[in-house]
Amino acid sequence: MSVSGLCQICESRPAQQRCPNCGTLACDVHYDDELGLCADCAAQAQPGQRDDVDINRF
Repeated sequence: MSVSGLCQICESRPAQQRCPNCGTLACDVHYDDELGLCADCAAQAQPGQRDDVDINRF
């Protein structure tokens, strides 16, 4: 899928993916390939189990 624009989570890196759950554009850092979700949706999908996903990490 081709997306263009900045990551809507960190607002600093180019977006590489669009979250199929919420539509957020996300960079590779803020997209969980294993779950196929942006970091925000991944954290909500598995609360307490995704401590390694830091949505504020740049």
